[in-house]
Amino acid sequence: MGKLALAAKITHVPSMYLSELPGPTNGIRQAAIDGHKEIGRRCRQLGVDTIVVFDSHWLVNSAFHINAGAHFGGVYTSNELPHFIQNMEFDYDGNPELGQLMAEEICKTGIRAQAHNIESLELEYGTLVPMRYMNQDKHFKVVSVSAFLTSHDLQDSRKFGEGLLKAIEKYDGTVAVFASGSLSHRFIWDREYKRGMDEYTREWDRQVDKHVVGMWERAEWKEFTDMLPEYAEYCYGEGGMHDTAMLLGLLGWDQYDKAVEIITPAFPSSGTGQINAIFPLPDSMA
Repeated sequence: MGKLALAAKITHVPSMYLSELPGPTNGIRQAAIDGHKEIGRRCRQLGVDTIVVFDSHWLVNSAFHINAGAHFGGVYTSNELPHFIQNMEFDYDGNPELGQLMAEEICKTGIRAQAHNIESLELEYGTLVPMRYMNQDKHFKVVSVSAFLTSHDLQDSRKFGEGLLKAIEKYDGTVAVFASGSLSHRFIWDREYKRGMDEYTREWDRQVDKHVVGMWERAEWKEFTDMLPEYAEYCYGEGGMHDTAMLLGLLGWDQYDKAVEIITPAFPSSGTGQINAIFPLPDSMA
């Protein structure tokens, strides 16, 4: 019987990669990088063999998709932000067995899910950036899930999380699951880019993110799940915040009752709100 060992909401901002490089941005995201390393350390401590990432940079227009490739390797440059991430090398093993099991169990919930083991199906940086800091030694296998969903309902993403839990229970191993995406996600207008690296675009977004993080710390999950659709809409949630819906579906949705552990406190990046936070497992899963 498989085990879910750790669940988290994590950042993947490309300025983390810039933070490594010489120049004026050197070190600006060290706290986020350190947060990733700490989460990776805890996964090792818990015996995790595979990390499943809900990637809000993998855009799909139909169905739910799982990248269950056997291996991922190459050199990545972001089409979206090539001046932030360019020529970033990566090399990770996948887990086709778990990916296929995920598709089978998730389809039982009534939604459409497909697992793909296609050599040319590449990873997006919502997966690659976290793995850079958690998995450079290839300690963990990686399964990536599309979480930028243009024609999907948040309740179906909730079902995706519920089906994933069933798959993990049938898997012969130990799994960590990450929702890789932001809090609010309104980018700074391009003409104002100089003010944007470490600021919110709107005071509204900063205040709502502050309130949301407080709800998470107080375990107000019924209230949060009720407001999630409006939060995603009014604060431009990344990928529609389907990554967050999947994560909460995995953990019990409005019945989830644990307060999050903040690993990297909320911070702005190019106008958006970011965080690294561990979601402690429900007592029934611990």
